[in-house]
Amino acid sequence: MSIRFKLLLSYAAMLVIPLVMMLITAMLLVVVFRGDLQSIKDQYGEGESRFENRGIERLLKEIKRTTEINPAAWTDASYLAEIDGELQRNQSNLILRKGDEIVYAAAAFPYPELLKKLPAYERPGNVVMAKPERIGKQLVEVVHADFKFEDGQKGSLFVVTAVSPFVTFARKFFPILFIALIVILILTHTLLTYFVSRSIIKPLNTLKAAMKRIEAGDLDSRVVPSGRDEIGELSAAFEQMRMKLKASIQTQLQYEENRKELISNISHDIRTPLTAIRGYVEGLGDGIADTDEKREKYIGIITSKAEEMDHLIDELFLYSKLDLKRLPFNFEAVDLHAFIEDLSSELEFELGKQGIRYSADIRLKPHTELAIDRDKIKRVFVNIVDNSVKYMNKPDKQIGLKVLGTGQEVRIEISDNGRGIDAESIPYIFERFYRADPSRNSDTGGSGLGLAISKQIIDGHGGTIRASSLPDEGSCVTIMLPIRTNKESDSV
Repeated sequence: MSIRFKLLLSYAAMLVIPLVMMLITAMLLVVVFRGDLQSIKDQYGEGESRFENRGIERLLKEIKRTTEINPAAWTDASYLAEIDGELQRNQSNLILRKGDEIVYAAAAFPYPELLKKLPAYERPGNVVMAKPERIGKQLVEVVHADFKFEDGQKGSLFVVTAVSPFVTFARKFFPILFIALIVILILTHTLLTYFVSRSIIKPLNTLKAAMKRIEAGDLDSRVVPSGRDEIGELSAAFEQMRMKLKASIQTQLQYEENRKELISNISHDIRTPLTAIRGYVEGLGDGIADTDEKREKYIGIITSKAEEMDHLIDELFLYSKLDLKRLPFNFEAVDLHAFIEDLSSELEFELGKQGIRYSADIRLKPHTELAIDRDKIKRVFVNIVDNSVKYMNKPDKQIGLKVLGTGQEVRIEISDNGRGIDAESIPYIFERFYRADPSRNSDTGGSGLGLAISKQIIDGHGGTIRASSLPDEGSCVTIMLPIRTNKESDSV
């Protein structure tokens, strides 16, 4: 339930509940104090008090004025009948008493027993409204005015009005009902305010506590949404933020760890050729190389180590640019069959010079086009083949290339019969500076970046690269490249 709906519902409840409770309270008071709900039902609407009927008020004023100005009019039978007729049209009746004798009452007066209960004469000019009295099933209200006839006798006029029981009850118990209404309003508003505010403030406090924990560095405590309202959505958003922040910090820590490892690896891989260069330079300086042949050998080794350092720096620079996504890919539509054929011919020529037997199995449809960066894909092939050559340990050295088009992607396999890779090392061979040799022996001439660079290039083409191997039998690197147009490659 949304907060907006909760507030609208609470506002509606603040209006409806007090009205309903007020009605229930009134009905209960009727039952408790009068016990005549049926009477109210039967008689409601049969009569109105003079306070609710302007006709009665007008007639009472006229009666009072007549008693003060012209009391002789009350001896006129026609005038009495006229006044009584108007009163009867308003559910009222007129009674005239002279002395102790009733001198006028309608023939069909509905409350004959009331004639014996009329109030006594008090003083001239006195106008009194007596308390409502029950006559049978009807409540009646009696207003009487005292005056003097012309002959000096005491006279009393009585106006008997049928009154609604409910109106009388409401008039009598209005203070109680008013106080009950105020109490109900206060209770309703207090309870609704408490429950609505609790449903809002409690989850906000929970969210605040979670933010305090995050501020203190605790990123493991989950922010649990409290519901499906706006605060629940906010909690879910904070939970997403917490997860992303935690992942970001973990990534940052991993980057820091990688940076330290990178510095350590660079230091090791650069120190090795530097140590060799320094040793041979010192040998030249100390005169150890005392012949032209030795000096030429020393200088050749120094040159080789310098080239090794230069190659390492170039590889590191290339990997860093690929890792930071700062090296653009020049994608172009290439006839893959022709491209692989040319590349395969180059590999066969170069490997043949090293005494390595090369075989190729290319199963591609002619004119199969693929959007690739020629130079970078060629570098992937060279890096993988160079890595295979470095770790060959058999007299009959073999490297094979197999390319297969499978409709939506191209599968490329480069295999060798070298010494293979241990199973525990396979998941890490595409990481930078990783060598399966724990001693990090650089006698093979590797920088430890070739396969890592290959993975970055294949990732940039939207493909995958993986390795499989059997110790002492050989290894196989498998590349999967999706067949995409040039526009699709630009969007990657």
